[in-house]
Amino acid sequence: MNNPKVGHFPPAKRSGFILHVIIILALAAISTWGFSNLRSAQVGPTYVTYLLTALIAFAPIPILGYRAYALLRADYYIDRDSLAVLWGLRVEDIPLTDIEWVRPISDLTRPLALPAFRLPGAVLGTRRHPELGLVEFIASDTKKLILIATSKRVFAISPENPAAMVQTFARAIELGSLTPAEPVSVYPSFIITRAWESPIARFLWMSGLFLNLGLIVWVGMLIPSLSQIPFGFNALGMPDEVVASSQLILLPLISGFMYVVGISTGLYFYRWETHRPLAFVVWIAGTICAVLFLLAVLFLVTTPI
Repeated sequence: MNNPKVGHFPPAKRSGFILHVIIILALAAISTWGFSNLRSAQVGPTYVTYLLTALIAFAPIPILGYRAYALLRADYYIDRDSLAVLWGLRVEDIPLTDIEWVRPISDLTRPLALPAFRLPGAVLGTRRHPELGLVEFIASDTKKLILIATSKRVFAISPENPAAMVQTFARAIELGSLTPAEPVSVYPSFIITRAWESPIARFLWMSGLFLNLGLIVWVGMLIPSLSQIPFGFNALGMPDEVVASSQLILLPLISGFMYVVGISTGLYFYRWETHRPLAFVVWIAGTICAVLFLLAVLFLVTTPI
């Protein structure tokens, strides 16, 4: 947007940002509590409970952190040539000549479903409407939504003063464009997001995740019921070394480490179109590796000492 701004209409930020910060701090406290208790817990079901609690609480923190950052940067602008939507790394600059209409969501005859995973301050995602087609939400407040229709899709945004923005849009149309604007559409180019769009990648990631979580839970349940396990074998396949059953926890920890390394390595190769088959090879190998660790645990606990 190179021309003087006709209107600036930021979304409501305060309550949504505070809520995100509170959730992040609560999850960080839970995760810290879980990890700190690992030092004093004996390996077994209690140990596994603390570990899973810490990992599950930590997992959403990066996503919530980005959403809080995106909300701080969020803004809506109108000038005589275009309407700009800024949300974190997401940018949508729409020429006014491409906009078919702007109206409040209350004008719809059929209700518009909201994104499933939304929070105050982060009403983000896409939904389909029987009359409008695909609607992309880039908003912070569901009570102040207005719709911007183009020939390709409809955007739902939430300026703090929706009525003023609709009036300013009408005034900008009346003034006319000074310089024809080019449409700009920028999405966060997170490699994880791009890879997640592949059904095969999603299947391999989730398979590896559930296999590793299952391995941790299974080992945690096995350890209290066993006193010793074989952890080495001679040339004849007979147990060569017997250790305390708590050593069995090494297998899910090693498997989990290899899973994370495999995901990261695959993402490195996924950045290039020519190397993507290698990324899938790495992820397939990671899933097979998790299965092998499960079989290794089964072999160890069923081998007579």
